[in-house]
Amino acid sequence: MLSRKPRTKLKKWLDRHGIEQQELAKAAKVSTNTITRACRDISYIPKPEIMKKILRIVRKKDPYMKVTDLWDWDM
Repeated sequence: MLSRKPRTKLKKWLDRHGIEQQELAKAAKVSTNTITRACRDISYIPKPEIMKKILRIVRKKDPYMKVTDLWDWDM
């Protein structure tokens, strides 16, 4: 039986919208390592400037997205 790694809210959102991590990294002008970490590590909270870059791109598809829709603060 294969064990699935936990997926973050960001990864779930990317999957729902058919967007690849590399696409988001390029559009947001952040490293693919940053996006990979944000998609795999549920305890990872990016720096505010990184969040802003990612959220700017996410809002092009989903204008009402909030930071709390992608990251949990109370971990």
